[in-house]
Amino acid sequence: MLARWQAGGEVGPGPLGGHGVTPALREWYAAGDLEELEYAAMADAARAALSLLAADRDAPARRVVVAAEVPEAACSVVTAPEEPVRSGVRVAQSLPWAVVAAVHVDDVAALPVIAAAVEALAAAEAGDADAMFAVDEAEGWELQWWATQEVVHLLEGTG
Repeated sequence: MLARWQAGGEVGPGPLGGHGVTPALREWYAAGDLEELEYAAMADAARAALSLLAADRDAPARRVVVAAEVPEAACSVVTAPEEPVRSGVRVAQSLPWAVVAAVHVDDVAALPVIAAAVEALAAAEAGDADAMFAVDEAEGWELQWWATQEVVHLLEGTG
């Protein structure tokens, strides 16, 4: 998906699910400044990436979070009970690649942990304590930061 977006010059097609600094996130993390709130939204996005990986077993077990500067008017806050993520947003249309600020990706060393978390995700969501531990362990790995002009190297495996 990342390769397709980078090559095509846009993130999409829309509508897109995403994570951002929402009123619910601000309320939950009232003491946080904007940078801390953005980091919390990114952590939610990384967790959501596990679900995307679980749905696509052919994809490499590597979380990818695309950070973009999206105007507030282009987003709507997700309020549906089936998606109770405090940072959940929907972007109605595709986004030009030019609004992507950075891409955050798991380090290669994290891949076994991420793969185990993907395998354990359904059981964790059902309340299995051991599976929750596997998912929590994945969340302990920081994502690497890649500038947009470096994404081609990431995709080629040369970065």
